Amino acid sequence: MKLRTLGLTVLGAVGLSALTACKKDEAAPAPSAAQAPAPAAPTIKAAPLPADTPLPQEPQEEAAQAPQGGGTVRGLVTFKGKPPAPNPITPGTDPNCDGMELVDQPVLVTDGKLANVLVRVQGNVPGQPTTPPSTMVVVDQNRCMYKPRVQGAVINQPLVLMNSDSTLHNVRGVSGGKQLFNVTQPPLKTKEALPPKEADVIRLKCDIHPWMTAFVVLSPHPYFATTAEDGAFSIQGLPPGTYTLEAWHETLGTKTAQVTVQEGKEATASFEFVAAK
Repeated sequence: MKLRTLGLTVLGAVGLSALTACKKDEAAPAPSAAQAPAPAAPTIKAAPLPADTPLPQEPQEEAAQAPQGGGTVRGLVTFKGKPPAPNPITPGTDPNCDGMELVDQPVLVTDGKLANVLVRVQGNVPGQPTTPPSTMVVVDQNRCMYKPRVQGAVINQPLVLMNSDSTLHNVRGVSGGKQLFNVTQPPLKTKEALPPKEADVIRLKCDIHPWMTAFVVLSPHPYFATTAEDGAFSIQGLPPGTYTLEAWHETLGTKTAQVTVQEGKEATASFEFVAAK
């Protein structure tokens, strides 16, 4: 996962005609004539940054820096069996999506190693920071795909939605079937939102380009990491103690393991996900 300092541009007004072209993959049914329309889901307003803040060029690796000291947990997430075949993507007719990936691959396995697994310490950690990091969690829209697909964030850490494409996007955040926010992003614009406290996993969707999917997994502390293609993870700065680690995957579910951390030492943990029979 990668972090960046980001210059924010205030969004201009967007015509209603652009929004009506969206295909809602999670749209609610229209109210009957005898029912009053349900209140609209709250939209999280943009918060402008100083004009001289530089625009990040590429995502950074971690969403939050863990405190110094303590111990380290390193490990590997593997996959046993034959991975499911990727889902083909029909990209539509938007020329700004040219060059995008043409398959959706939630289960990304390389030489038996599983990517896009969020490994975090369950619950609270004694001595954890009492305020969220000021660094921003960035989700970029690039060639009509979200990047990165999976990353972690500390509760109330700023979430920045970045549009690097020359086309219109919207970002709809859903958690537990509840819509949290829905922001429209004209070409090459950015907007900031704050994840709500009660959310655990936020799924991001674009209604204009319905194949676009990403996830932000929230924790009350910065003790988490996301696996890359090598399946490895490293969680640093954990105070001494015994913890339950959770490995979360968007389609394979969760695995847990206990680990004991000692000051200045390295502990290991591993997780194995198995192909469905």
